[in-house]
Amino acid sequence: MKEESLHEDTVVVHTGYDAKLHHGSLSVPLYQTSTFSFETAEQGESRFAGDEAGLIYSRLGNPTVQLLEERITALEEGKGALAFGSGMAAVSSILVHLTKTGDHILCSRGIYGCTFGLLGMLEDKYNITHDLVQMGTEEQIERAIKPETVCIYVETPINPTMELVDLQAVVNVAKRHGLRVVVDNTFSSPYLQKPITLGVDFVLHSATKYINGHGDVIAGLLVGNDEDEMEKIRMSVQKDYGGIISPFDAWLLLRGIKTLPVRMERHTSNAEKIITFLKKQPLVEKIYYPFDVDNPQYAIAKKQMRAGGGLISFTMKGGKEGAQQFLNSLSLIKIAVSLGDAETLIQHPATMTHSVVPYDERISMGIIDSLLRLSVGLEHTDDLIADLNRAFEKVEQSLSKENAK
Repeated sequence: MKEESLHEDTVVVHTGYDAKLHHGSLSVPLYQTSTFSFETAEQGESRFAGDEAGLIYSRLGNPTVQLLEERITALEEGKGALAFGSGMAAVSSILVHLTKTGDHILCSRGIYGCTFGLLGMLEDKYNITHDLVQMGTEEQIERAIKPETVCIYVETPINPTMELVDLQAVVNVAKRHGLRVVVDNTFSSPYLQKPITLGVDFVLHSATKYINGHGDVIAGLLVGNDEDEMEKIRMSVQKDYGGIISPFDAWLLLRGIKTLPVRMERHTSNAEKIITFLKKQPLVEKIYYPFDVDNPQYAIAKKQMRAGGGLISFTMKGGKEGAQQFLNSLSLIKIAVSLGDAETLIQHPATMTHSVVPYDERISMGIIDSLLRLSVGLEHTDDLIADLNRAFEKVEQSLSKENAK
């Protein structure tokens, strides 16, 4: 059977690997080596000259890493991929590749705190400017484009507000202006959303999150729609900046990605049950989730996503103090800033992931002090809901005492 005809659930298990070439090993071998020996001096010369294909040094290529890159390429329906030592290494590498001094990057209104920090550094050190804008319509995007704009950088859903960006609208505008489009697909994973199929040029992931799924790897992935360009990035930006992934971390990702479809379905079904619970809580003011039928962007979600995933954001009464008391009242659910793990995690974006963002800009992104981000794990929802309910009761009791004074 041709690999192009395989379903995603099969791709994540089998694509790119032939056990016959590895002594029949069912598990992908870990090539934990820094360098590769040559049979002759002439072979070494030929490989360095690019006249002969073959392995040289693990910063330039490693069999375990290459299999991971092949598998994520198939899953995102791209033409090539690169694996990095972190999600931010993937972000910085693609932006370095696309920009030069004096260029402008147009960004979605909300972005990850460290991406915000990187953009600030690029502006301060290299005069590569950026704007964070609302991308609700093609007209809004058009108005924000400048003569020096070279690319559009989008998160969707946006971290942590879960705001959606219509990717087809972005691509339409980008094509009219000859701009490249980069999408951070971390919150959806390629199982729920495939931006390249909509015309996007590059998709990146913090593979630490859903791709890995076990909370034991820091890694990033970049997928592109042009194989030659991806190799150019490998042999220029990645090789010289050095943001590579270790073979062991790549092996762990290959293990994790095998269960991605099953995990995403469980994350999603658990999240839907928790949303039903949250809607009944008097302390909850607003819920942000792509596939919530009450979400004004529900139509966009249905158009470009398979399902809503495992991330929920919500605001609650009591402001920052109420939000922090709620976190401190949880026991099963852990206070931590990652997502996509088997464990359910919760965090306070204003003081954690987005604390680097200045107050006025943070508020304009919708990240207010009462906002919490919940990454729903794989536990039984009855246990998660019981933990959430106990925390709500404690906050409610505290607020009642305050009001009684």
